[in-house]
Amino acid sequence: MNGLDHMSLSDPSAGADQAVMIAAWVDGALRPVEKLEVHRRGLRHKAVSVFVMRGGETLIQRRALGKYHTPGLWANACCTHPYWGETAVDCALRRLREELGLVGLVPRHRDRVEYRADVGGGLTEHELVDIFLVNAPEGCEPEPDPAEVMEVRWIGLDALCRALAEEPKRFTPWLRIYLDRHSQSIFGAEAESVAMQPVSSARDLR
Repeated sequence: MNGLDHMSLSDPSAGADQAVMIAAWVDGALRPVEKLEVHRRGLRHKAVSVFVMRGGETLIQRRALGKYHTPGLWANACCTHPYWGETAVDCALRRLREELGLVGLVPRHRDRVEYRADVGGGLTEHELVDIFLVNAPEGCEPEPDPAEVMEVRWIGLDALCRALAEEPKRFTPWLRIYLDRHSQSIFGAEAESVAMQPVSSARDLR
């Protein structure tokens, strides 16, 4: 599929991810801190984000309604936190497998960015993010874990940018930040061609 037809936001259901320890800065020192506490306190912490490309399309996922923040919103292929002591690339490979059933792909590091965003429910993301780009072969299809992902779509970058411009609240804050501020470093020449195209109505996607 190459459009965002039938994308609709349902009322988020309550739920929480299993407690895990992630790397966060506390009083200037990097320490293992429970993930939900990190977001309640708005601590700066390590994160990993992965974009998967197949030809001229990128894979986006709609977050499951049981997620502890931003449920039902659309994001890039994987957005996650490395375990304490886990490398960024190992985390990227793990979450591609766990969330999307994708194996055998090779993540390429594209950028490291920092952002801070309110994600609702009294939670804040303040992430230092290693961003990876993966090129998937033709015919590659994810097999998402429904506990993590409620829907996936392949979509052209131009169509994704139009949808973000027209209906930003359907997308996670970090995806909006990545495409608005860091698309060149993530996508390279592909981003340049998208930037030259006019932003038209999101109705074009339906």
